[in-house]
Amino acid sequence: MQLKNHRDLWSGVMFAIIGIIFMILSKQYAIGTSAKMGPGYFPMVLGGLLTLIGLLIAAGAFAKSAHNLKLSPVGWRELSLILVSVAAFAFLLGKLGMVLSVTVMILIAAVASHEFKLKDTLISIVVLVLLAYLMFVKGLELQFPVWPKFLTN
Repeated sequence: MQLKNHRDLWSGVMFAIIGIIFMILSKQYAIGTSAKMGPGYFPMVLGGLLTLIGLLIAAGAFAKSAHNLKLSPVGWRELSLILVSVAAFAFLLGKLGMVLSVTVMILIAAVASHEFKLKDTLISIVVLVLLAYLMFVKGLELQFPVWPKFLTN
């Protein structure tokens, strides 16, 4: 048995580890049965399915029909900027409101792209702010600030 597809192996391992973590963490809740499910039942089943899928993907990396693929280098700059954009949104939402927080999040995340264009980013900001407003504020009636506190007083 020879490893051919490094991408499938490591993505399968990642899925399996995440599934096992879900299964371990769901044990702190009552699992119940299929007929009477407890709060831990759904995460336990999903964790088990994710583990199974991960193992199947990892096993496929050794198949004779698998393509020879090596791992690509990780884009740490891009990954970091995406994580920073989400953290900035979470931090700023209560202070600056949804409109400005979504704007900052999209600006930071857009810089992560190798194909960054200001015009495309501004269009994305307008469309996503409008969709977020319609979906979360009007549609779901979630109670979070739309604008900064200093503008609404």
